[in-house]
Amino acid sequence: MNAIEFIISGMLAAATPFLLAALGELVAERSGVLNLGVEGMMAFGAALAFIIVYNGGGHILAFLVAGIGGVLLSLLFAFVALGLRANQVATGLAIGILGLGLSAFFGKPYESYTIKGISKISIPVLSDIPVIGGLFSQDIVVWLAILTSAGLWYALTRMKAGLLLRAVGENPKAVNSLGYSVFALRIGAVAFGGLMAGIAGAYASTVYTPLWADGMIAGRGWIAVALVVFGTWMVGRVFLGACLFGAVSLAGIAAQTAGLSIPSQILTSLPYLVTIVVLGIISSNKRLLKLNGIASLGETYK
Repeated sequence: MNAIEFIISGMLAAATPFLLAALGELVAERSGVLNLGVEGMMAFGAALAFIIVYNGGGHILAFLVAGIGGVLLSLLFAFVALGLRANQVATGLAIGILGLGLSAFFGKPYESYTIKGISKISIPVLSDIPVIGGLFSQDIVVWLAILTSAGLWYALTRMKAGLLLRAVGENPKAVNSLGYSVFALRIGAVAFGGLMAGIAGAYASTVYTPLWADGMIAGRGWIAVALVVFGTWMVGRVFLGACLFGAVSLAGIAAQTAGLSIPSQILTSLPYLVTIVVLGIISSNKRLLKLNGIASLGETYK
């Protein structure tokens, strides 16, 4: 397999942790809530999932427990940021630190242990196409992530619940005047974000890299938050952005395998360098941000 085939075949799997976490954060931000604790929620979910699988619980139970762990941390964030009306940025950072600490605490006894991943599901004929055939041979979580992206796009653009969620982010007072609870809608959106972050962490530790090492999330949560801005709060663009970052992360590995005389530290930092460059470009386009931005994002609502 050459470098191009390696990147194409592994791109979707590498993108999945970014995509799942970013979709959850997208829903939270669409409701007007900025949760910067994604990294910690992913790490906590990753630790819980690995422990479950290592002790024979199976991947389905592991993903369920990881999702619940993410929801619990997100509800703690919601209680402080929405219930007590604390600053959302500071609260999100605190939750992120808490999640990372819990991950290190629970995962310490399992350091460097490995588990068995899950098998891939190939689409007949398509998976045999030269060069791009690897795109059509993925594990079940990747296929479900793609379906989730499509379902979320439909919900946010066509369904009443999705349109109401977007309205909360744009004008919470108007939504409240119609008789809907802004607090309840935002709690639900934040909980969904925590669920997706926990599942993203579970995928990273039990499927994509089925081993445990402290700090294995390695900034994926922050890239997921950046992806939401990169995609200007639109599902399709977030999906494409996740694929881009997945491909970039694999490009570094491909370069190392090819024996290029590039320091490994530079190759490892490629996804983060791309994040900085892309966010800089997008932030300079004020018209784009104003057109797709969320009016009440991060603002406290009474």
